[in-house]
Amino acid sequence: MSKRNELDKATPAQAENGLSRRRFMGAAALAGVAGATGLGSAVMSRESWAAAAQEARNKAHVGPGELDEYYGFWSGGHQGEVRVLGVPSMRELMRIPVFNVDSATGWGITNESKEILGGDRQYLNGDCHHPHMSMDDGRYDGKYLFINDKANSRIARIRMDIMKTDKITHIPNVQAIHGLRLQKVPRTKYVFCNAEFVIPHPNDGSDFSLENSYTMFTAVNADTMEVAWQVIVDGNLDNTDADYTGRYAASTCYNSEKAVDLAGTMRNDRDWVVVFNVDRIEAAIEAGNFKTLGDSEVPVVDGRGDTEVTRYIPIPKNPHGLNTSPDGKYFIANGKLSPTASVIQIDKLDDLFDNKIELRDTVVAEPELGLGPLHTTFDGRGNAYTTLFIDSQVCKWNIADAIKSYNGEDVNYIRQKLDVHYQPGHNHASLTESRDADGKWLVVLSKFSKDRFLPVGPLHPENDQLIDISGEEMKLVHDGPAFAEPHDCILVRRDQIKTKKIYDRDDAYFASCREQAEKDGVSLESANEVIRDGNKVRVYMTSVAPQYGMTEFKVKEGDEVTVYVTNLDTIEDVTHGFCMVNHGVSMEISPQQTASVTFTAGKPGVYWYYCNWFCHALHMEMGGRMLVEKA
Repeated sequence: MSKRNELDKATPAQAENGLSRRRFMGAAALAGVAGATGLGSAVMSRESWAAAAQEARNKAHVGPGELDEYYGFWSGGHQGEVRVLGVPSMRELMRIPVFNVDSATGWGITNESKEILGGDRQYLNGDCHHPHMSMDDGRYDGKYLFINDKANSRIARIRMDIMKTDKITHIPNVQAIHGLRLQKVPRTKYVFCNAEFVIPHPNDGSDFSLENSYTMFTAVNADTMEVAWQVIVDGNLDNTDADYTGRYAASTCYNSEKAVDLAGTMRNDRDWVVVFNVDRIEAAIEAGNFKTLGDSEVPVVDGRGDTEVTRYIPIPKNPHGLNTSPDGKYFIANGKLSPTASVIQIDKLDDLFDNKIELRDTVVAEPELGLGPLHTTFDGRGNAYTTLFIDSQVCKWNIADAIKSYNGEDVNYIRQKLDVHYQPGHNHASLTESRDADGKWLVVLSKFSKDRFLPVGPLHPENDQLIDISGEEMKLVHDGPAFAEPHDCILVRRDQIKTKKIYDRDDAYFASCREQAEKDGVSLESANEVIRDGNKVRVYMTSVAPQYGMTEFKVKEGDEVTVYVTNLDTIEDVTHGFCMVNHGVSMEISPQQTASVTFTAGKPGVYWYYCNWFCHALHMEMGGRMLVEKA
């Protein structure tokens, strides 16, 4: 009988004694580790475990004035933002608005942000899942972070030097961009995007059947943020990742049944991983073997069924996460409704596409890990860490031993199981998506917190837990409450990110302000004046803490007013704000930045504007008046 089968058969007496099936499995796995490492044949005592856990917590402590070793970038879920944390302290450093409206910075309010959000196409919500850092030869280059919006079928790019969103792209022909990963080698040329839901084409209300419905895999040019090409697939795409050769990307795919109901999507015992041959897709487009859909000019290649550009590798069951090992050898697909993870050997894919081997010949291991495997991450030492949603655990297992077991050897590939709190989704180890995976820290993003924090009403925070994986055993060191609803995160060494302390005056972020000022014949660095163009009024002003260069201006009721503020301070961290009372207007202006906002002047009267970012001991006195006359 296999080790797994033995563990599944915990007796009622064991359960009555408090040794539940889950605890029994975890204890047995830990005992195996202890025996293998010469620590003894028994589970660690309570005292020794407590000492080890305290040691791990000490490693996570970052004292006042000290800096973290890693930047952590968290997706903000249905907040539509990205959150920046320091790791291992887990201190929140910044929130980067992306698809949301943020009154503190003016994102979604300023002209510059509206231009990026798409003007009339702007939505008020977003659903961010997967943040990923641009790469050069499989290593983070610190230039850009990319993030998806499942709610409105968009992706965004964030400049790391200023940590501001600079591009947003609407993906045509599809709905619900879920999985997002980047080409790793030779550099991030493409952003790969999975559209989850099938829709009819054309989607104009003329046909609601499934016969002409499908979804697509999309590649976006990372430099221009223009859509490069799309591939039609069978099934619903879930998560995706890329290899370390630049030739392949792969995506988990569920609903091979082509159903629209819950039960129907679970009928088949196997769905698939779709592998995309990037070189062949580019060659097909170069040869003109594509079509376009509707008014989109994006080349669309058909990758359904038996094609030159895709392969569908059968795996169990409703698979979810898809993760590439940092040594570049394996794609690992997590079974979700199967207790298994499927290990696909990447160097077999050339033979697969040349029809020299069968689809399942690429699967070299399928270890049973526990109930509800969702996502896998890696420590760079040959071990994988998989979240088990149903078991509320992280399972540490050895890939090489799993392959040996799959080939019939009697070997226990499970190294340890650790309880987490509760129902984990994504997990992420330090630098794990790059060649530099260092196996120091693991973040587990748990969907439920239940009893871990002070009660705050019916809506609970989630729980982001930090685990020390630098040794043989995982050690939980931190609980971090998180508001709705981070899905995933990445950890990047702090030396890989280079940020500006103040803006350059020629920064592209406010290029449109410079263009308008040039048309108006004014200098942003010195102008404090009002320019009227019919019922359009442009107000130029500077700011140096603690005062605006203009403390009063006149407009007429109903005028379209655009205010340009240039912060002339050159001192780091002296950010100014501009808030016009009773007009729904506020924005941030960081040192040497120009920002602008447009609004309609209200009823006749006096309206104060003030600095809403604390900048000086006389901050409260920094203000001015807009005088609105009758039209």
